[in-house]
Amino acid sequence: MNRYPMFSPQQLLSFVAVCETGSFTRAADRVYLSQSTVSQQIRRLEEALGKPLLERTSHQVQLTEEGERLLGYARRIIALNGEAHDALSDQWPDGVVRLGVPEDFAAATTTLLAQFSRAHPQIRLDVTSGLSHELRRAWQQDMLDIILVKQLTGEKANASRPEPMLWLDSAAFPAFERDPIPLVLFPLNGLYREELCHALDSLGRSWRISYSSASLAALVAASAAGLGVTLLPASCRLPEHRILGAESGLPQIDNVELALFYRPDATPAQIALAGKLKDFCQLS
Repeated sequence: MNRYPMFSPQQLLSFVAVCETGSFTRAADRVYLSQSTVSQQIRRLEEALGKPLLERTSHQVQLTEEGERLLGYARRIIALNGEAHDALSDQWPDGVVRLGVPEDFAAATTTLLAQFSRAHPQIRLDVTSGLSHELRRAWQQDMLDIILVKQLTGEKANASRPEPMLWLDSAAFPAFERDPIPLVLFPLNGLYREELCHALDSLGRSWRISYSSASLAALVAASAAGLGVTLLPASCRLPEHRILGAESGLPQIDNVELALFYRPDATPAQIALAGKLKDFCQLS
């Protein structure tokens, strides 16, 4: 007899969808269920574990410490379920390629990935988007074959290039002049967060976290709307943003890079996809 309650795959799918989209509404669209059903599934997961997995507010959904721990296991269980199915069927005779990409590259790479899938119809391509530290952890746990991540310079990768960064504020509703400065940033352990807070501490400016989300799109929109100052890749700048430059006393952040990782024993298909990503992202 199994002394542990069994996780429902559908509950885990809904949980991962909420974590990756930062929204019950968007998660419901992804898993083709109603928002109330997704909420009920998360609640049942929490009841089974006896611990809260998500912190819900009117503006955002954030993972608790327990939720972040479950997220890695949930992704592994879902991936193993798919692998078990593939191992017992002839649908994907050439195997599976598992790719992880940052959220801001998820949409940009879809055409490339679709072309790869058409050129390799016998391969199942599984793509996961998320925060770089989550993708790296999945890579270390052998849950992904290739990852494209943001990282601080210094760690050797198969290929990389500098990632230009900008300090962004709202043009219509500036936040930098407020005291304390409201900040828009990723959750704990998110890239750019430590650099942002350290820079303001160095200026002797007081600050507070006004908006936190695992969704890059949400951070971009929140900062443009005036909820706070943020530090994001230059490609995220909207017309509604104003750039905070040297006149604000903020330092130039030039120690972030986009990096590609794949394993020494990568299959020919994995190497082919990695090469396409390298060219697309202009990595060297």
